Amino acid sequence: MPQDPIPSVSWTLADFVATSSWADVQAQSVEARRSILNFFATALGSARDPVVVAAMRTLSPFSGAATSTVIGHSEPMDALCASFLNAISANLLDFDDTHPETIIHPAAPVAASIFALAETRKLSGRKVLTAFILGVDVECRIGNSVSPRHYARGWHITSTCGIFGAAAASAKLLGLPAEGIANAIGVAASQSAGNVENLPSAAKNVSVGNAARNGLFAALLAQQGYEAAPRAIEGPLGWARTMGDEPDLARLLDGLGKTWEIAKNTYKPYPAGIVFHSVIDACLMLRERIGRNVDQIESVTVQGSALLLARGDRPVNNERDARVSIHHCVACGLLFGTAGVAEFAHETVVRPDIVRMRQKVRAELDAQMPDGAARVALRLSSGEVLTETVTSPRGSQAAPLSDRDIEEKLREGVRTGRSDWDPDRVIDAVWRLDAVGDVGELLQSLRPPPATRQTTSN
Repeated sequence: MPQDPIPSVSWTLADFVATSSWADVQAQSVEARRSILNFFATALGSARDPVVVAAMRTLSPFSGAATSTVIGHSEPMDALCASFLNAISANLLDFDDTHPETIIHPAAPVAASIFALAETRKLSGRKVLTAFILGVDVECRIGNSVSPRHYARGWHITSTCGIFGAAAASAKLLGLPAEGIANAIGVAASQSAGNVENLPSAAKNVSVGNAARNGLFAALLAQQGYEAAPRAIEGPLGWARTMGDEPDLARLLDGLGKTWEIAKNTYKPYPAGIVFHSVIDACLMLRERIGRNVDQIESVTVQGSALLLARGDRPVNNERDARVSIHHCVACGLLFGTAGVAEFAHETVVRPDIVRMRQKVRAELDAQMPDGAARVALRLSSGEVLTETVTSPRGSQAAPLSDRDIEEKLREGVRTGRSDWDPDRVIDAVWRLDAVGDVGELLQSLRPPPATRQTTSN
């Protein structure tokens, strides 16, 4: 990479990644393991989904050496294919972790790439955790620098920024020096993609899978000597300005190595877009107040920010629409008093009572409501109006999920994903990851024995 008198963003981040050690990140390792546990939970929950199965069938003829685990399955694939599939699985149900400032889902691209890579080498759990923490920091800091306009322009920020975290973390595991890591970040800038219009479709998951696979690919290319422009991120024609407005470099670099983005991570209690969780919580509270008398509800009004309406005031045609629908989230909360994976499944989405309840819901803009907050008002047949307002939903930084909550989420993932993986073994493996000498052996031990293997067919 050509020398520049003023360090570029790529170089500054790369030097930080290259020089950071386990001792520097150890204090963040508990949160990292929570994030990784959530990653396995969401990936296991989608293990047998037709989207994942179709992707496996597509990639199988082209997979190289079968070195890396596909979560929830017995059959390994090559590292690039496994990283793609595991990132898709982790993101598919809209149940993954969330960085509140950017709405990046950090784990899917980064964890998928580094676990696939680590399995091809005898790498310790501490090395994997170190790379994961650093990769999350890189992707979220780059996201900070272009938020909120980047997402508002239609870029799917988990995909577009996740690739940088995957590239940096993979390059760290490969032992690349700062120059090589900077080149990996620059190569990733040429592959960053994903748009919000595709959110209710499988195409959204493709870009998340590509973030993991292409981030790993960028690091492997850098290992072989590929170079990138020094200012591929912030240059006049670089990534940030091409895909957004003027980047805020202070938000990208300030507090580097002192303020950790993974410490801000949150975990979803509901498999729906994060902006709808206050809607669900408010409806669960209203359900407690009216009991089973939901037939008395004449209309429902949901008030929230422009972001809430832009993302969720939409028709519902399938389960993907439902996971990003104000109307369906209301219907689940009021009719069932719960909002788990089953409540967003196809069988539930098409139920006549759910359809009728969705039709009673109207969304209204309240410019005073912050993003992520919601007010829900029920008008009953008696004329009475019941209202609940939620600003900090369950799972947010103000009301975080406990370790036990995330463990139960993983067990639910095994059940809903119809996987033959043992949830307790996975939970134990993640919590003791910092003591593991070879992550590859650990992952291989989690695969079910040959006698219980299932095929990938539905």
